[in-house]
Amino acid sequence: MKTYYTEENKYIKAKKRVDNLKGFYSNLLSYCLVIPFLIFINLMTSPNHMWFWWPMFGWGIGIIFHAFGVFNHKIGLGKE
Repeated sequence: MKTYYTEENKYIKAKKRVDNLKGFYSNLLSYCLVIPFLIFINLMTSPNHMWFWWPMFGWGIGIIFHAFGVFNHKIGLGKE
């Protein structure tokens, strides 16, 4: 009985880890797709006022904090 409980806990922990990784990488992918689009819109509509920096830095800071949370303060290449 205890073995089943331990295995179930391991599974739940692994599933949560995978969900966190998927969430981070989908956030990063969205950033990489949306920011160039915003830069394009900015340059086409108001090239004298560079407003794209604000969402780029704001969202970028959010991604950094998301990465710290997901990778437990270990950003870089790991076992995964």
